[in-house]
Amino acid sequence: MSRSHGVGGEFDRQAWSAPVRTPPYYPDAVTLVPGADEAALLARIDTGAPGACVKDSFADLDLARAGFRVLFDAQWIHRPAGAPAAAADLAWDVVRSPKTLRAWALAWDGGAGDEGLFRPELLDDPATFVLAGRSADGHVVAGAVASRGDRVVGVSNVFAREGGGDAAWPVVLNAVHGLFPGLPVVGYEHGEDLDAAVRHGFETIGPLRIWLQASLLPPPSAPAATTPDSTGSGSR
Repeated sequence: MSRSHGVGGEFDRQAWSAPVRTPPYYPDAVTLVPGADEAALLARIDTGAPGACVKDSFADLDLARAGFRVLFDAQWIHRPAGAPAAAADLAWDVVRSPKTLRAWALAWDGGAGDEGLFRPELLDDPATFVLAGRSADGHVVAGAVASRGDRVVGVSNVFAREGGGDAAWPVVLNAVHGLFPGLPVVGYEHGEDLDAAVRHGFETIGPLRIWLQASLLPPPSAPAATTPDSTGSGSR
């Protein structure tokens, strides 16, 4: 996603990070090992511009001392390769064209004004598959983004226009199993989206935490309006 917006990131032993702001809803850094060096991590991202965000993959950092607050806690999820999925009511296909990607993004966005997040350059990545579930009249009404790795398929941006995760997961899982039958499926979810994933055969395998600069968050008593790094059903 960052590359599609012209933002390059770098890996080291402890984390992936980008030196400039990543696209909306996506983190500027993601830890890869427990106990990452907090000071070194923050030195690699731009904390001077609005929106600094860190995905704490093991929920073991304390970034409050650096002016961050917890946006939400979530759980990593895993579904074994070959696990049966419920029958899908929707036909599915892989998005191949910019025009279809825009239709998909409009369905994912639901009128929030963020459909421009998904740029045509995303389709150039050979490991990224934008999955579209279609109604009988051909409209995109559900979908997800699948990212193929060597040993797993990561699934994010799971959505359905109606019915939430319980409507989306059957078509998404049938698509993933059809494309990558020998690979387990992973991702992360929280709240009702986590409950739906568990109902569809996922198990939780560990916590993670999303941190955002405190000055950009609403007061603790108010709900957060956005969810960075949409690796989850209907969340962004």
